[in-house]
Amino acid sequence: MRLHGPSLTFPGIAAGLASHPPVEISSSGMTSAAVALILREGREGLEVLFIERASHDGDPWSGDLGFPGGKIEPGDAGPRGAAERETREELGIDLATAHYLGRLADVAGAHLPIRVSCFVYGLIGNPPLTPGGEVRDAFWVSLTDLCDPDRHKDATVRFGGETFERPAIILPAEGKPALWGITYRLVMQFLALVTGEGVP
Repeated sequence: MRLHGPSLTFPGIAAGLASHPPVEISSSGMTSAAVALILREGREGLEVLFIERASHDGDPWSGDLGFPGGKIEPGDAGPRGAAERETREELGIDLATAHYLGRLADVAGAHLPIRVSCFVYGLIGNPPLTPGGEVRDAFWVSLTDLCDPDRHKDATVRFGGETFERPAIILPAEGKPALWGITYRLVMQFLALVTGEGVP
């Protein structure tokens, strides 16, 4: 994958997302959740924020990598409101001060009946990250690293007590698990947009 000019600015990403209206999946019979894909300008270009979830019994994504987010609650102002609320709760980041860039296509869980909506933001400045009880760690990864073909591998992962081989990205963060599953699919959708290789 090759990154290219106009798509690597907040306005360019917003224009790219606007030109690909998101496919919204019906939530009938499914749990609805929302996450935030957050970008900032780093030393090597744009970077994406990931969280490592804390280990909790009963959480199917315990210890996995992902984006800040969670279930849509009755008091939320829709999926986007849920993503913003969860980001405040999990990391102390107020996305009301960020650039809202658009929305990716919804993704349905492969192992559980869940629909995840993903909203993309460009962060201004570098606010501190204050992980809450659901987050073990939060860290930034450059788009350059996410596009590195040497980091795209099949990895052995565990879910629901079973072991699977799944497409994954090995992030340049020591001691972290492979990035796979719903977040991997959202990342690949986003990378297709910024590399101009076509949105799947």
